[in-house]
Amino acid sequence: MSASATQPATARFLVGVDGSETAFNAVRWAAESAAAHGAALEVLTAVQGVSSAASAEPPQQLVSRANEHLARAVEIARELGAVVEIRSRLCTGNPAEVLVAESERARRVVVGSRGLGDHSGIARALGSVAESVAMRADCPVAVVPESSGQRNGPVVVGVDGSEIGEPALAEAFAEASVRHCPLTAVHVWSDVQVGDWLTADSGHDWEDISEREHELLAQRLAGWQEDYPDVEVSRSVEQDRAVRALLQHGTTAQLLVVGSRGRGGMTGMLLGSTSRALLYAAPCPVLVVRAAVS
Repeated sequence: MSASATQPATARFLVGVDGSETAFNAVRWAAESAAAHGAALEVLTAVQGVSSAASAEPPQQLVSRANEHLARAVEIARELGAVVEIRSRLCTGNPAEVLVAESERARRVVVGSRGLGDHSGIARALGSVAESVAMRADCPVAVVPESSGQRNGPVVVGVDGSEIGEPALAEAFAEASVRHCPLTAVHVWSDVQVGDWLTADSGHDWEDISEREHELLAQRLAGWQEDYPDVEVSRSVEQDRAVRALLQHGTTAQLLVVGSRGRGGMTGMLLGSTSRALLYAAPCPVLVVRAAVS
């Protein structure tokens, strides 16, 4: 089961920077994560076309400033140590488009939740670059908030009980394993389709549904626990809204892992309401794992 999530040890972590403190915070997180996974780290920034009237700076100044951002980001990553390899690159083009294209050859893309919002930045205000990359990237995308701090809590994964959520479970177990931390699996059943259980002649009640949802979570976790015997797993089955429950767990988590869309999402939907809301509000980094689109 875990073989599908296995990546080459040298696969790179790609982090986008724009000179903002949020972006540099994302660099710190990306460097630590790359070191844990034994992966190379590539720091990337993008300068959009400089002919637009929106940019009053001459091309040379834009490029010089972008290179300064790269140099600072590399310095930050090196200060943390333990990263297998650190590279940097200046690209030309739309920041989101550049990161999406590069995601085809990356193990992970990391961006800050907010950036400078300037013409050349790669991690602009959430809703543009961060959300666009989370929706469309070919690899998992980590969005790091402005102030996540150092956390020693568990990795928390949202489990909706469907096969669509298997990639998120794979990444969550892998993250907990390399971080040597517990994993908390959260399954919220008030958002589950339970109409068939509540027909007048069904003979079922809320206790029956709760028991069923506990069993469903146990089934989804069983194979992964066999593959990762080193990961201590706790289960939380709650009657609540998914976003509210995951945000509460996020207050003590070092990482929240969610699928890009849940079993309630329509085919073709790339980013569900829960994952989108968490990108805006989570107090810790959020790893969005895109489900295959059928």
